[in-house]
Amino acid sequence: MKLLLSFIGLCLLLTSCHTSAQTHNTNDNQIDKPMTPTLPYASIPEYPEAYTAGAVCARLIDGLGFRYYWATEGLSETDLAYQIDTTIRTSLATLEHIHGLSQTIVNSIDKRPNVRPSKKRDLSWEEMRAETLNNLKHTSEVLLTSSQEDLEAYEIVFQRGDKSSNYPFWHQLNGPIADALWHVGQVVTFRRASGNPIDSRISVFSGTVRER
Repeated sequence: MKLLLSFIGLCLLLTSCHTSAQTHNTNDNQIDKPMTPTLPYASIPEYPEAYTAGAVCARLIDGLGFRYYWATEGLSETDLAYQIDTTIRTSLATLEHIHGLSQTIVNSIDKRPNVRPSKKRDLSWEEMRAETLNNLKHTSEVLLTSSQEDLEAYEIVFQRGDKSSNYPFWHQLNGPIADALWHVGQVVTFRRASGNPIDSRISVFSGTVRER
């Protein structure tokens, strides 16, 4: 009887050790598994606390970010390759242009020149989308607390060799920002034409996604 009880006790001990090892391995796997980064602008941020020049500009960027997020959510390879005719950019080429505009916008905020000709970067579509959204988010965060003096310092600078052209922040509003909004609207039209329209629950007025 003692021998039987000892054998049962040994079996229980081995089972417990095996279960503990499995749990430990599972937790290790969960820790080591890379986290998918959360992209900004699935919803629009809360209102700024006050109407300042910087806060109004930030809200304009937030509106662009929200529209861009949902205009580009769930695009397929077919959507990206869509082209009305050979004289018009494909959807992907349009998105590449928006990415370039977002870079011009954020360079102004970070006081960096836009060097021409620009270096070609080999980005995947997912990387390009994430970088565009993060450029806009960073721009909004800086603008939110920017003073009038700060805005005056956020010039657009185009540099080609030893020569540079400087433009005041006003040009951001009627230039790259307005241009990006224009092209986001094109992407929405293109994806509808390629059979994958934007989610009908999106409300660009409220900056939210309606529940089904």
